[in-house]
This record gives sequence, C-alpha cells and structure tokens, in this order.
Amino acid sequence: MTRFVVTGTDTGIGKTVFSAALAGAMEAHYWKPIQSGRDDGADHDVVIQMGGVPAERVLPEAYFLETPCSPHRAAEIDGVAIDLSRLALPEISPLVVEGAGGALVPITRNTTYADVFAWWNIPAIIVARTSLGTINHTLLTIEALRSRAVPIHGVAFVGDEVADSQMTICAMGNVRNLGRLPRLDSLTRDSLTAAFAKNFDVADFA
Repeated sequence: MTRFVVTGTDTGIGKTVFSAALAGAMEAHYWKPIQSGRDDGADHDVVIQMGGVPAERVLPEAYFLETPCSPHRAAEIDGVAIDLSRLALPEISPLVVEGAGGALVPITRNTTYADVFAWWNIPAIIVARTSLGTINHTLLTIEALRSRAVPIHGVAFVGDEVADSQMTICAMGNVRNLGRLPRLDSLTRDSLTAAFAKNFDVADFA
C-alpha cells in the first residue's frame, strides 16, 4: 500500500499546501485525523480547492476541535477526550495523512504525533521551510522520528532556495531531498499543480 504521513518542523510552514499538491499528484485520498480551530476553515478545504482532490477522496476528521491550539489543549478546552483508537490508520491506498504542527506536538498529555507515527509505521515526509533556523529544526525533527523508529521518506522544502541549508540538512540527517516548493506569487490550483510538477518527481512517491 502507498501511504505517507506529512509532518513538519513547525506550524504555518506550508504543510497543508504541500499535502494538497502531493495528494493531487498521486490521485490519493487525504486524511487529517485532528483539526484544531474552525475560524480559518478546515485544511481539507485547501486540499480540495488547491490540490484538486475530489471531496469523496477526503476522509472525515476523527476530531474537529473548536479551539485553535495544540490538540491536547484544544481537546481539554472543548471538553473532548481523545481516544487514540479512533486514530487507527485507514486501510486505503494511496493515502496522504497530514499531522498538525511539528512531529512532537502533543495529541494527549502523554502522546505526541511522533508516537502515533511510530504506531502507524508508514513513511514520513518532513516539510521544512528554507529560512533561517531550518537546519536546527529539521535535524531535531529527524532525530525525534528516528528515535521512535519512524521511517523517513525524505524532506520536502518550502520557500526560496537556500542551497547550502538544504544540502546540509540532507547530508547531516542522511535523508533524501525530495524537492522544493517555491513561493508562489499567486496560489491557485493551476499554479500549485505546475510548481509541484516542475520541482518534484511523482515517481518518488510511488
């Protein structure tokens, strides 16, 4: 089965946009198990609109929390008890699963996303920005995943090219550089599809 989990080095770095492009290119199903915050809409809407993923290939969230913060705290504020069994990985392929924020974001007071990734045991794609600080954040993410024996498929960079940082991360982290999604002056379905096709090889995700 072809299934990937997309995680990031931080929040707001372009993980959802990358997931949209990847799911669209793979003609995959998409699942975000936990969504926190409703004010800005759901990430699955971005995947449908920007990735061109049909709504019937978007799986419903296990939890859609009202409060826009880390899932463990959002659940507490909303009065929701997160049952980890509801996060069992769907037996669907191809599938792109998107985490929230970074790999060590807590889902409960005792469990991080990285712990759940280890349970799923599917390859992780790390989305990393290219700006200052990315070497430290990305290498720490790699270590956190490897310490839990999470298989790492590679790193997808987002932002302007910073060749030395990208090379250093992949060499020191012993990970594959999957490509780089550049900043887009106009983010539309067509521009995102074209940028992904130009900068990534869909065969790397087969």
